[in-house]
This record gives sequence, C-alpha cells and structure tokens, in this order.
Amino acid sequence: MVNIGNSWDNILAEDFASENYRALRAFLASEYRTHTIYPDMHDIFNALKYTAFEDVKAVILGQDPYHGPGQAHGMCFSVKPGVPAPPSLQNIFKEIEDDLGIRNVSPYLVPWAEQGVLLLNTVLTVREGQPNSHKGKGWETLTDSIICKLNARKQPIVFLLWGGNARSKKALITSPQHLVLECPHPSPLSAYYGFFGCRHFSKCNKFLTENGLKPIDWHT
Repeated sequence: MVNIGNSWDNILAEDFASENYRALRAFLASEYRTHTIYPDMHDIFNALKYTAFEDVKAVILGQDPYHGPGQAHGMCFSVKPGVPAPPSLQNIFKEIEDDLGIRNVSPYLVPWAEQGVLLLNTVLTVREGQPNSHKGKGWETLTDSIICKLNARKQPIVFLLWGGNARSKKALITSPQHLVLECPHPSPLSAYYGFFGCRHFSKCNKFLTENGLKPIDWHT
C-alpha cells in the first residue's frame, strides 16, 4: 500500500485503490525483480512526499525519470547531490541565470520542492538505459488525475509545461485562476527553439506575487 505521508494519501486514495493502479503495481513488481529500474522503489513518490497538495504553488512537468545510474530520485529534472547536472538541467540553470541572475550549482532541486514546486514526471519509473520504457503502463492515468485534482483547487497554481509531452497536458488545466506557461523542452535538441528566453521563472514569481503568494527562491 502506498504511504506518501501527507494530504496526497487521502486525495489519491481512490486512484491507489483502482484497477489501473493494481495492474501497474503488478507490472512494477515484475520489472523491479527482473530489470534495473529507476528510481529506487522507495523514491518513486518523492515529488508528492516533498510537496503536499495544499502547498503546491507551481508544477513543473517532466516526461519520465533519468535512466542512468545514480541520477533519478523521484523528482523531475533533479539528480542527487554530487551527480553532475544532466544537459536539460544545465539549460534550466542557464535560463534561470539569464532570467533572474541566479547562478545555480547543485543539481538537487529539493529546495524548490520544499517551497511548493511540484516536480512531477508524467511517468514515474523507467528501465535503465531505456527512456519511455514504462510509457503507457498506467502511470499516465495516475499523473493525469494528479493534474486534474490540482486544476480543481481554488488557490492559483502556475503550470510550467516544457516540451510536447508536458504541453499535451494543457487540456487538463481548465480553471481560469491558474497560469499555464509553455515552451519547448530544455533539452539540447530543442532549448534554442524557445526555451531559452522564455523567462518562465520570473513570470511564475510575478504571478504568485500578484496573487498574494510568496514567490519561489530559485536558488538550489
């Protein structure tokens, strides 16, 4: 049984009791037994553990976890302390520096999560060296439900949608009190086509401030 340890447990109780999640659990049990899977099974729900439902101010949507050794720890774009920042995260840091003058070094994004930035991948597990290997196995049903539940919340939220996978979730965000910011993915393949110069970090903070919420300190 899933035990996140905060308000998400009640909010997602029906999702975790669903036939979809039972089938996903059976699939994952087999995968962890027969392959190298990231992140560690105890880290799968770290994004939810660090950022309770009522604390969410912003959502950054990723695709699936990093698929290299020692990288993924259950929070999109973040890697553990001491692990080199992957290229997409390097580009995120470059945009933050250009936008806000903040020069980040640590690739461990927990400080953002602790301030209310939900670092959610749309798929929460992956086989080593095989990106998208757990796509279409049931995670999307759960993460879409998370987005819908946040959309129904009255307090404003900023949704940062980078790349086609994340932008496809825009249709789930229908409440007018929220802000949706979208642009190409920060990967080296697409960052120069609109991620650089998007100024999403200052735009996020401007919106939060205008709605009486404390802005995010984007230092890591």
